[in-house]
Amino acid sequence: MVRLLLAAIFVTLVGLPLTGARAWERPKVIDFHAHLDPSAGARIKGILDRSGIELIVNLSGGSFPWEWKEAQALSTELGGRVINFYTPDWDEIDDPAWGLAEAFRLDAAVKRFGFAGLKIAKALGLYVRDAAQVLVDVDDPRLDPLWAKAGELGVPVCIHVGDPKAFWRPSTPDNERYEELQVHPRWSFYGEPVPSQEALLDQLARVVARHPLTTFVAVHFGNDPEDPGYVERMLERFPNYFIDVAARVPEIGRHDPARMRALFTRFQDRILFATDLGVGRYGIMLGSTGTDAPTDDDAARFYATHWRYFETHDRQFEHPTPIQGKWKIDAVGLPPEVLDKIYRKNALKLLRRGPA
Repeated sequence: MVRLLLAAIFVTLVGLPLTGARAWERPKVIDFHAHLDPSAGARIKGILDRSGIELIVNLSGGSFPWEWKEAQALSTELGGRVINFYTPDWDEIDDPAWGLAEAFRLDAAVKRFGFAGLKIAKALGLYVRDAAQVLVDVDDPRLDPLWAKAGELGVPVCIHVGDPKAFWRPSTPDNERYEELQVHPRWSFYGEPVPSQEALLDQLARVVARHPLTTFVAVHFGNDPEDPGYVERMLERFPNYFIDVAARVPEIGRHDPARMRALFTRFQDRILFATDLGVGRYGIMLGSTGTDAPTDDDAARFYATHWRYFETHDRQFEHPTPIQGKWKIDAVGLPPEVLDKIYRKNALKLLRRGPA
């Protein structure tokens, strides 16, 4: 007994594993943010199995019944491990009945096809225009029936607003996202007739305030990973406001790890593990895409780097998505009870599922 106690103290001091002792085991994880091609079922299953992902949320479930059927078939093929979200069709937004029609389609996707939520892409506020070629704001009242329907159905709204702040700056070599913008020049909003990132976030805040009975998941770390203070204020202000960490570990890993650990701990009930994994028949997206095509081995490393960020106290290591920047990150080393919620329990709550 004395020897075991001394060994445990040694482990605590030097951080080495204790042979024969029961260590914390990562639960089966739920990835709350992915984009999946129904034709890539076998490849998706292999990636999930290899990294211990039990359930994955496909935010690209589609806008129309024939797309819903394909998404539903993917879920069936993978034994229910894929959970689909509805995506609106913006084409008829000038029709006075558009909001009600979209609410009806969301209702049908949920009740008839088993969909579990609504996904709003960054096109809203940045690309979607009405017949007069005026940008549709995030808080445009035409969307109110859709937000209200999600609240009535009890399903979450995953909403992407804006993009990294660097995308509003000149695409020159001194831009920290220069390589990514060279691959995706359309992602640059510098000099474009679009709202600022701050204005878009203000629009989102008004929507969240206007619909307190609807749960909003602000993806990509509240759509503002550069400013954890803003994210904290939103979480403090709105109990119906959640965040995911999809594709933003590279960004949040740059902040002081003690501060980030405190944020994760304080708001442990409203943060969701997510990656922005994309899997198609011919390619994979690991948070973003560059010039090189990732492999299934790269996908395994992608997940492993997430585990390292959340579970260890490592310093200055490579982040999961190199195309997003050349800096290194510091891990936050969250305690098991917080990891259990972020990796799994919070997702089960929003998806209205009991323990799997």
